[in-house]
Amino acid sequence: MSKSTVNQFVAERVISLDVMRGLIMLLLCAESCHLYGALKNLNPVQPAAMLIEQFFHHPWHGLRFWDLVQPAFMFMAGAAMYISYSRKLEKGSSWEKNWGHILFRSFKLFLFGTALHCVYQGKLVWELWNVLTQLAFTTLVAYLIIGKSYNWQIICSVGLLLLTEVMYRLILMPGYDQPFVQGHNFGSYVDTLLMGKINLDGWVAINAIPTAAHTIWGVLAGKLLISSRSASYKIKMLIGFGLLALIIGFGLDALQITPIIKRISTSSFVFASGGWVLIMLAVVYWLIDVKKCVKYVWICSVMGMNAIFIYIFFETIGVQWLNGVIGIFTGDALITLFGLQSNVSAVVTALSTLLVEWALCYWLFKRNIFFKL
Repeated sequence: MSKSTVNQFVAERVISLDVMRGLIMLLLCAESCHLYGALKNLNPVQPAAMLIEQFFHHPWHGLRFWDLVQPAFMFMAGAAMYISYSRKLEKGSSWEKNWGHILFRSFKLFLFGTALHCVYQGKLVWELWNVLTQLAFTTLVAYLIIGKSYNWQIICSVGLLLLTEVMYRLILMPGYDQPFVQGHNFGSYVDTLLMGKINLDGWVAINAIPTAAHTIWGVLAGKLLISSRSASYKIKMLIGFGLLALIIGFGLDALQITPIIKRISTSSFVFASGGWVLIMLAVVYWLIDVKKCVKYVWICSVMGMNAIFIYIFFETIGVQWLNGVIGIFTGDALITLFGLQSNVSAVVTALSTLLVEWALCYWLFKRNIFFKL
């Protein structure tokens, strides 16, 4: 496939959604290549140090750029699901006929999510903190109401956040009776029931309930972007609801009603992160679909069109094997040949691995090889 054919293929899709999803995958891929950690080990001075810090999760109460990546991942999954669903309806399918496909896809996502934890640990474990296990749940929830009106779906998403508030505030078990304290909240208590342990970094499995709002909002955004509405209307709606979500999220935090905590996905975090994602999508849509800045969009699209497969690849083969193989040629070799410091060679290794993984995505893209999971 020539580059002109690639660009033509990209042009036939909802380009801004592919670009946004591709950017998310590039960021996640860079993390799996240990790029951010390698950059941090360079001990940069300010303001570079502050910038690099944004590529790590906030330890608890607060919000950093990296905390937006998972909500964006869930959001874009919802948008992609709606577009796929609408195309199937155009071909004569129905909600009922597609339900079996959604069930099977969610089962595969759950299976891959739990398997990834086994890969991380190097042994069989039962852990439900991976983003894919959460996406398996949020996909089902979002699909159950995919045919409802905008207002109905918004009410359902807010209802999930209210349910989260109720669970954390009113279900107080011994030792787990502090709603917003790490390791002592209702989410951690549920983990002891589901897995017989809690996550030492504060993550909880029932994050799948509040973050389902992200997937539902993604469905609504996908519905909006492929509608016949004008571009200006779409941008106004995305920015308007984005600003409203930001006001609610940061307002709840500022008024000390509900703190912004990503690791337990508080309602204030869901609103704040969802608001930023909506605004980012509006900007990408304006640049790509309105202003037609599409010359280099294929760089991101090649990853966005194989998103789930690519995520699984660099979280398994990439982390477990490819990083080390690339390091053979860019790690000690550079130190020996050019006298580079180990922390500098680590950055070179991370960037080289990222380039190799992107090249693989491009190779698959050129050959029209897409993996539907």
